[in-house]
Amino acid sequence: MASPASLNPRIIEGLYCEALVLSDEVRMAFALSGRLDPAPAGEDEARIAMSCEALRTTTRMMHAVAWLLNHRAFFAGELSEFQLRRHGRLADFPESEAHRMALIDAETRELILATERFHARLKRLDNGWRERQPAASSAIAALRERLGIVPRPN
Repeated sequence: MASPASLNPRIIEGLYCEALVLSDEVRMAFALSGRLDPAPAGEDEARIAMSCEALRTTTRMMHAVAWLLNHRAFFAGELSEFQLRRHGRLADFPESEAHRMALIDAETRELILATERFHARLKRLDNGWRERQPAASSAIAALRERLGIVPRPN
């Protein structure tokens, strides 16, 4: 397996643009217009499935955009690496439920799967970045290191 690409402003900007386009498609797919009419008999399960997946998908994309905004702020010098590591972790999301996905039209289902793939890409980048870069030491550890003080073993 190839080593993960280092994160840089160009990669983050490209992903950010992709996230905005995907988020707009999600917004349009799950817009409430035309869905507020009473459901015909027997379509309650499909409406529930659509509502559940809409919430899951929009939340997934909100977290992806927030992760990207944190990285943009880091590259712009608005966040330190310590702040990014502490507050910039990408949350895990469960995949869509197969029995609910079966009730959703094919076009919307493909969009949901596209958001899952996008989120998985960001998660791999986040994990790779965290593994490649040592965690920023605490202020006390940094001070000890500068003073040449070696902590005693317990």
